[in-house]
Amino acid sequence: MEAESEPYVRLATMRQLHQAVADLNTARSLADTLQTVADGIVTGLGYELGCVNLVRPDGDLVIAAFAGNAAAEALITGRVGSRASWERRLSMGEAWDQLRFIPHTEGWVLLDDDVPQWHTEGPEPRFEDEWHPLDRLYAPMYASGGGRDLLGVISVDRPRNGRRPGAWGREALQMYASQAAIAISNARLRANMQRALVRLEREQQALRASEESFRQAFEYAPSGMAIAEMGGDQHGRLLRTNDALCRLLGRPASVLRRYSFADLVHPEDIGTLLRTSAEGGRAELRLGRRDGTYLWVSLRNSVVADTADGPRFLLTHVEDIEERKRHELNLAHRASHDALTGLPNSAELKSRLSARICERPHSPATTAIEALDAAYGDVESSLTHGYQADGYEGEAAPGGGPYDHHVHTVAPDAEHDDGTKGLAVLFCDLDGFKSINDRFGHHTGDAVLIEVARRLSTCVRDGDTVARLGGDEFVVLADGLGAADAADLAVRLRNAIIPPIRVDGRAVRVGASFGIGWAECGMSVEEVLRSADQRMYVEKRSRSKVHRRAG
Repeated sequence: MEAESEPYVRLATMRQLHQAVADLNTARSLADTLQTVADGIVTGLGYELGCVNLVRPDGDLVIAAFAGNAAAEALITGRVGSRASWERRLSMGEAWDQLRFIPHTEGWVLLDDDVPQWHTEGPEPRFEDEWHPLDRLYAPMYASGGGRDLLGVISVDRPRNGRRPGAWGREALQMYASQAAIAISNARLRANMQRALVRLEREQQALRASEESFRQAFEYAPSGMAIAEMGGDQHGRLLRTNDALCRLLGRPASVLRRYSFADLVHPEDIGTLLRTSAEGGRAELRLGRRDGTYLWVSLRNSVVADTADGPRFLLTHVEDIEERKRHELNLAHRASHDALTGLPNSAELKSRLSARICERPHSPATTAIEALDAAYGDVESSLTHGYQADGYEGEAAPGGGPYDHHVHTVAPDAEHDDGTKGLAVLFCDLDGFKSINDRFGHHTGDAVLIEVARRLSTCVRDGDTVARLGGDEFVVLADGLGAADAADLAVRLRNAIIPPIRVDGRAVRVGASFGIGWAECGMSVEEVLRSADQRMYVEKRSRSKVHRRAG
């Protein structure tokens, strides 16, 4: 009779197992899947208790789900057993294929380990295959893919028929453990995917928020901002500009996209722009406005990437420094120019003189052959000893040598006009100025000095220099003049000063004495000025008092 009914029992068990496995696929989360696994043991496999022990990231196993007894579920759910204790259990007892059965005759050794368990009470078995309350049956769950990566362990207790499972019951439990492992793996994968999607969505939201913040910071920045292409044929072309930059340059954004900064920069500042490093570079230069004027700005560059491996762009911050630059230029002008007349002062005059003369006097070779020999000797010496001509290491020797690009300044011969042109230094001292200052006051004296400075400036060429040394002393530097040219210039300047100067309705008149000196290499700046000053006093003493007195 039992043999005849066994197929029907198997069919009923198969239907229950199929339903339990089907339920595994309906769980929405990992927690639901674990509880469904535990419930299926009770509803589908015919055990009174079912427990799912899940492997944690640290390797230990935690009781993640329990079914069949509410008191036991409340007591041991969430408790942890060490991996070592579980490996011991899975290595002992009887091996029913992948199942592990530990009979009560051997299980007593496990009573003191740290694996949490629930002991059922019941009578002693009356026959051989009857289930004992201390019997233990475990179904390990392994990850798919043929490996031995343990996901967890299903533990069952107290079969409803009171007997140890036979071959069919063992096969059913093993099949169920295999399907449960797949369901748990899929649930974990879904959970990881959901977490990844949530994290991706958060990152995208953060990225969108960051992009919006950058857009607002870019568009509404109080100073100019621009994004330009970096590299390729279109390097430097403006791709995007904010309103502040458009207002700064007086050009709409649609027009600025046709340009690069190289198209807008002042011609004198193109070298500064090219020398500016693209990666974190900074420069101060002038950019052209729509009305043709130029504006001093500070450029600060930084490189930004569109994606990890995407194209790179140049983010440029443009700050208006026109006011600061004007202030700096004013300070520099005040440091180098006379406050009253606006002419270059003594320091600026000496700086310009110093730039034209060197310390070595000019001594040209007597013949072309001697010049070639001297040059060849200097080259040979520098190649042999690592020195330039005359012992100047690493730089051109002042005043000579084949690498000397300095154009020597020489003085023309005042007695024999040989056509030599030089740098004339005309030292001017006003005649009769002190009496005007004493008689009419400093206000009138200052007005006279301002007018004299204007008249001197209008009588010289654009490249010449008119400077005020202080008091009533002026100096004119005029390059490219011969001796006769310098004398003619002194006459013209004196004649420009002599006409009356009207101050506060009265006419005053001053004269002028000029001394002509020449700047020449080998002289110091002080020697050049002292020479012109001495010649001026010679002229002043040689002229009669009538001619020197103010009219």
